[in-house]
Amino acid sequence: MFNKLSFLKKRYDELSASISDPEVISDQNKFRTLCKEHSDITPIVEKYNEYKEAQDSFVETKAMLEETLDKDFRELVVAEFDELKQKITAYEEELRILLLPKDPNDDKNVIVEIRGGAGGDEAALFAGDLLRMYTMYAETKRWKTEILSLNETELGGIKEVSFGISGQGAYSKLKYESGVHRVQRIPSTESGGRIHTSTVTVAVLPEVEEVEVEIGANDLRIDVFRAGGPGGQCVNTTDSAVRITHIPTGLVVSCQDEKSQLKNKEKGMKILRSRLYDLLQSQQHSEIAEQRKSQVGTGDRSERIRTYNFPQGRVSDHRIGLTLHKLDAVLNGSSLDEVIDALTTHFQAEKLKGEVQ
Repeated sequence: MFNKLSFLKKRYDELSASISDPEVISDQNKFRTLCKEHSDITPIVEKYNEYKEAQDSFVETKAMLEETLDKDFRELVVAEFDELKQKITAYEEELRILLLPKDPNDDKNVIVEIRGGAGGDEAALFAGDLLRMYTMYAETKRWKTEILSLNETELGGIKEVSFGISGQGAYSKLKYESGVHRVQRIPSTESGGRIHTSTVTVAVLPEVEEVEVEIGANDLRIDVFRAGGPGGQCVNTTDSAVRITHIPTGLVVSCQDEKSQLKNKEKGMKILRSRLYDLLQSQQHSEIAEQRKSQVGTGDRSERIRTYNFPQGRVSDHRIGLTLHKLDAVLNGSSLDEVIDALTTHFQAEKLKGEVQ
């Protein structure tokens, strides 16, 4: 580990000099590439520098303990020695995590797809609650959100919605949200006061550029139709809605939220690219899992990952055994980080075990 850290420190110094060189700055492609590499290793080098400072202080303190000291001063030195020892251990753990292979999608924007599952209207209403939760969470991060496709019910629920979230590290934060979200509550239409259980599926896809997924013109069938709203009410009177079918895989994307056929096609292609990329990644992960016979953090969307229990005001994530009695705060986005941070720590620890084995 320390050989790798020494190499990264040397590389960091080289990059710092390079990105200050006028010749490099004049070559924008090279400059961007070097800046990206510099940005990626900066947190590791900064933590390594802190570790080395603590290590130097630890050696000095240890030397002082070998000298003859009066009782009071010795107690102070022993306290500092113990504190530095704990700090060094913590730094080493942080450095191991920072050196883990980085998910290449972590810095990407995301497309989140939410669909009502079992539970009919109640599932659709909860799908709307999850849309609100992720939108408000994005606001706390100062990320931008954009509805790409929306299919609502007559009661104000959501059959399915696709929306984009743009911001630094969006995928790294939201990637563990994929799966089945279960809600337990008394629907407003329930006269007997019985608790109903409904489910909603969430898919978090990294947003990808055209160059990352090759789509041939002959692979697509594009149909246009007249957009409609709940109950068949016409949203507009022109054929602006677009349905895109990817013939090789059978994937179908529909967009009708914009009045412009061109804008609906652009949004549809954005969703299709992310779905295709996700499909390719899933196939690769399945092949790797077959070889390794184990997989950390599958993000399987058939997996029930979380329960939102309204009568008890609690949220439980079943993957890590976490329960928070702050349902409203989680659904408002303000406490969702508590769940996400716990998941990130868990899966990092699992990944570390895999690295050690």
